[in-house]
Amino acid sequence: MTEVHIGVSGWKYRNWRGDFYPAGLRQSDELGYLAERMNSAEINGSFYSLRKPEHYAAWRDATPRGFRFAVKGGRFITHMKKLNEPEMGLANFFASGPLALGTKLGCFLWQLPEALHFDLSRIGAFLEILPRTADAASGLAQGCDRRIVSEPFTESPPMRVRHAIEVRHESYRDPAFARMLAEHGVALVLADTAGRFPQFDAVTADFVYVRLHGPHRLYFGSYRPDLIDIWARRVRQWLGAGLDVFVYFDNDADGAAPFDAIALADALGV
Repeated sequence: MTEVHIGVSGWKYRNWRGDFYPAGLRQSDELGYLAERMNSAEINGSFYSLRKPEHYAAWRDATPRGFRFAVKGGRFITHMKKLNEPEMGLANFFASGPLALGTKLGCFLWQLPEALHFDLSRIGAFLEILPRTADAASGLAQGCDRRIVSEPFTESPPMRVRHAIEVRHESYRDPAFARMLAEHGVALVLADTAGRFPQFDAVTADFVYVRLHGPHRLYFGSYRPDLIDIWARRVRQWLGAGLDVFVYFDNDADGAAPFDAIALADALGV
């Protein structure tokens, strides 16, 4: 059966406190509060720095059965190294413990920088090394730099590992890119960026990954009911085609994201 997971891009935002989060709610209880109202969230902190296995385990334990996380890949790999020589970066990333999420791991998100053009060999090499199973991810983790990850997480629960990639340059319209993603079963992110970046809607995997960054201004503004209905129709079409769907609202700057996520879930009866 197909599954739909709807949530937000991160959950620790000061301006949500006293608005989405009730006044007086402990910050340590915010994820649990959110998880009672939606069934997924992106982990964004992993983009900025390596987390620890105990962090992932705590997030796992703070959420109910059926909740799913998307884990954002490290910017060291995507923005600093620009996907070049990704082996050690990926080894350290997986050694930091995202597999500790267990069955609550939905997929990994790799967001490329705006200025990074499509390069067939560079993208191809990156996709080749991305692990598709927990065993493969654990194998990578064992080669980590012990100066950075002193106690690598190398457990491998029996599970597949999914990946989605978000690109922000027009050169990725090259049909070779979509074909390559399809060959590797990696989803091409459909991102609504208020026209700031090009939008790609090719389906290249057995799931669809959508990021809604803002209807009229990047990271700001609320999706009106008519826009929620449009996205709900699209989600129904993907589900009807036998695809799992992940949708994340990233219009978090003025606090609209969690309310929009709940509105879309309500529209879909999730």
